[in-house]
Amino acid sequence: MAFFVILLGVFINGRLGKFILTEDLYFPPLKTSFPQSTPSHFSCNSSSSSSHSLTPLPNYSTSINGGVRDWIAPADLWHSMTDEELMWRASMVPGIAEFPYNRTPKVAFMFLTRGSLPLAPLWDKFFRGHDGLFSIYLHTTPEFTGEPPESSVFYKRRIPSKPVQWGRATMIDAERRLLANALLDFSNQRFVLISETCIPLFNFTTTYTYLINSNHSFLGLFDDPRPMGRGRYNKRMWPTISLSDWRKGSQWFEAHRELAVQIVSDVKYYPIFKAHCKPPCYMDEHYLPTLVQKTCPGLTSNRTVTWADWAGGGSHPTRFVRKDVNKEFLNRIRYGFNCSYNGGLSSICFLFARKFHPSTLQPLLEIAPALFGFDP
Repeated sequence: MAFFVILLGVFINGRLGKFILTEDLYFPPLKTSFPQSTPSHFSCNSSSSSSHSLTPLPNYSTSINGGVRDWIAPADLWHSMTDEELMWRASMVPGIAEFPYNRTPKVAFMFLTRGSLPLAPLWDKFFRGHDGLFSIYLHTTPEFTGEPPESSVFYKRRIPSKPVQWGRATMIDAERRLLANALLDFSNQRFVLISETCIPLFNFTTTYTYLINSNHSFLGLFDDPRPMGRGRYNKRMWPTISLSDWRKGSQWFEAHRELAVQIVSDVKYYPIFKAHCKPPCYMDEHYLPTLVQKTCPGLTSNRTVTWADWAGGGSHPTRFVRKDVNKEFLNRIRYGFNCSYNGGLSSICFLFARKFHPSTLQPLLEIAPALFGFDP
């Protein structure tokens, strides 16, 4: 008996040594939940009525070597990672809450566009003078190779992109691709999705302060009983997703870092949506709202910060042209609403607006100095 035990021990030791020394490392499947040590004051277990305060940023003077710096913020946005590799890397969450460097939280502006940005000169003025407080990411059609001048904040900010179809899974793929690339910069704290027809409604300082100090993300989770809401639910999604889970919201969202990680880490609900949510079910209106409802509804204020005019009905909001743009019109959007913000009431509800035709650029540039405080 003793001889058998000794022999078994030698065998196990040999097998264990072979396992430890092998170069074929095994990476387990991605999980949709966070470790308990997630370094954030936001929590997927928090209720929608809970109140949060910003965690003070640690002050470090530690120098960072080149290898670590590449992980903190990649020097080049262009890479050869597949979407699967990108999502895996972006889903990583540090287990140590304190950052070993001077971390100034940034807002990641993620532009989902077909090609060039016709309103780029307005955005250039918006960002001017605020280096270090924002990051920019552009997802374009793969065929688009145009590059703005070096003086533009959009210079060399394109990420590896793939074709996108409106209302299809490829639209969500693009949004997740933007989020994942932005998450690679550990200083990015807030993530806002912007279209090529969007304009800012306030100056950068107001926008940055509003987002960085918010206790919640801005993404709608509406239970719409109409055919264009619950009527789009597919029973084949059950039991993972039930009708009571089904939500709708604007495609143009803003997310805190923890929620952004939750989105790129999802391997449970995305395949179900991809298989069963097809027109007249539109993933860009239902996937993220339903995902957040299922995983951490307390992380969002249940509204968007991007205004659009849907009064005309139809599948798309009103498109504004040159004659529509004036101070009175913009001020109605800027201050014409009341909403909840950090437990109180705010007259600033929208930070961005859409859809603005390229012809609106000139009047917007003329109004900007007085309305937004931009340099002329």
